[in-house]
Order: sequence, then C-alpha cells, then structure tokens
Amino acid sequence: MTHGLNINITRSSNNFGPSQNQEKLIPNFILRLAQNLKVPVYGDGLNIRDWLHVDDHCKGIYLVLTKGKAGEIYNIGGGTELTNLELTMRIITILGKSAESIQYVGDRLGHDQRYSVDYRKISELGYAPSKDINSSLNATINWYLS
Repeated sequence: MTHGLNINITRSSNNFGPSQNQEKLIPNFILRLAQNLKVPVYGDGLNIRDWLHVDDHCKGIYLVLTKGKAGEIYNIGGGTELTNLELTMRIITILGKSAESIQYVGDRLGHDQRYSVDYRKISELGYAPSKDINSSLNATINWYLS
C-alpha cells in the first residue's frame, strides 16, 4: 500500500445494459434494426466476446471496493461468451427481423478474435454474474425501444 492508499484495479469484459452510448454494438444494433436498417457485422462475425451486464459490473466493483485486497487486480466477467454473429442473431430474433438484416463489412485491423476475462479471483470475494444474457438482452432492448 503506497502512501497508505488502498488501491485496486478492475478490468472487465464487454458491458451492456440501459443508458449505454448508442455507438456501442448492442444499442447501435437495436436502434438500427428498429429503423429497419441493416447492422454491420465485422468480418465473418466469429469474433468472441464475453458479455457483462452493467449491474453485475457494478456489483463486482463494489465487492472489490469493500472486500478487495490492497494492490490487487480483479477481472470482472459476465460468464457468457458469444460470437458477434450469435449476439447479432439473438437481437435480430428478439426484434422479429431476419438474417437479411446483416451487412457483413471488412474486419477492423487488429480486431481481437476473442475478448474475455478470467474472473475466478474476484469469485473469492463472493462475485458471480447474476444477470442471464437472454432476459438481460430482452430488458435492454425494451429499454432502448421505450
């Protein structure tokens, strides 16, 4: 503990939920599909992401703040890995659209094939993701549409 400060670092996987900036994948796709626009999927859509609901992220941060050991780094994950194409198809299905709503675009340079974190360490503080991807995705879609 340098200078008597209790410092911790948290790292998370991809967040989603209400109030997220509309440039991010999930809100962007919801709003585009609601306007009958196509959604851009990079490359073949097989890039993998771990999805973390914002409420679980906040719970993880609170646990680190109240129970974390000084100087440690804690990963906060959602426990749901999906390809970008799988996630896109879930959103498309919920909104009653078809796969024809997808427009494949060139992949970004340096685009991570897989982005996920190992959150076993924070589990020792009592963390476990509690938000189910399907119900949370439905609630997020409903939030953006209202």
